[in-house]
Amino acid sequence: MARRLGLSQPTINAWLKRNSIDYDKIAAAFPELSAEWLLRGQGDMLKDQLSATVTYDSNVGTPYYDVDFMGGFCETLNNQTSLPTCGIIAPGFEKATVWCNVTGHSMEPKINHGDIIALRECTINDIQYGEIYAVVLDTIRTIKILRRGRSPDVLRYVPINSEYDEQEFPVSRIIRVFEVIGSLARFF
Repeated sequence: MARRLGLSQPTINAWLKRNSIDYDKIAAAFPELSAEWLLRGQGDMLKDQLSATVTYDSNVGTPYYDVDFMGGFCETLNNQTSLPTCGIIAPGFEKATVWCNVTGHSMEPKINHGDIIALRECTINDIQYGEIYAVVLDTIRTIKILRRGRSPDVLRYVPINSEYDEQEFPVSRIIRVFEVIGSLARFF
């Protein structure tokens, strides 16, 4: 446990002796543990695994479009697929209006290359600075943390992975913007 938490065994012993356990640190290091079990000793030790399913019934599930949002700033052809490939039913993602792919590594470790992202379309006025958005610009589809730019008509696109640089683009280049609800490892 100490190794996985990145702490020494004496630190763990001190937590137990003083009854001052850092539950947030444990929850981050062991995401498979149920918070109810960890904090209260109730229920199952492991979280229930969310089971997402794929459906090919166009009236069921949230549409999945085989479109890539780049975890980077590569130029892409912005022809949006007009028909979804399938539908996805995923508990916990009911607010999503569409699912798409992520390609690239700039948002790792939070969102990984090959993940699919649950999106909800919003407007530029809905943007909460510091949150993750998938943005369709005139020549780029990217997923980044959005922040205020050097002027009101510019936004900063900030990656999580420090190996990648942030960039600024004029708001006028935005065609569509989506709030990122969450992501799943590809399962189909």
